[in-house]
Amino acid sequence: MKRFNERKEEYFNALNRLKEALEREVDDVVIDGVLHRFEFTFELAWKTVKDYLEYLGMTEKIGSPREIIQLGFKQGIISDGEAWVSMMLSRNALSHLYDEKTSREIYEKIKNNYVKLFGDLKEKLELV
Repeated sequence: MKRFNERKEEYFNALNRLKEALEREVDDVVIDGVLHRFEFTFELAWKTVKDYLEYLGMTEKIGSPREIIQLGFKQGIISDGEAWVSMMLSRNALSHLYDEKTSREIYEKIKNNYVKLFGDLKEKLELV
C-alpha cells in the first residue's frame, strides 16, 4: 500500500503540473512542455493503476500499459477504456514524432480530452 500511495501522490503532482502548463499562453515552447508533461503523467497514471491492482491482489496479466488499462476498466478504476487506449496510442506516437502537425493534434487532444480522463482517475484514486 505504501508504494501505491507514493506513486499516487507523484501522479497527482504530475497532473497538477500538466494542468499548470495548459493554462499558459500557447506557443511552441509551451506545447513542447505540455507534450513532455503529458508523457510523464501518462506513465505515472498507468503505473499507479498497476500498483492499485496489485494491492487488490490482481497480479495475473499485469504487464503492459494496454493490459493495465483493460483490467483497470474492468475493475471500474478507469471510466472509459477506449479513450484511455487512444491516449496510450497518442503517448506512443510522441516517442516517434517528428511531425509538427501531429504534435499539435495530440496537444489539442490533451487539452480537450486527456486531461479530463486524468482528472477522472484522480477522483477515483482519492477515494482509496
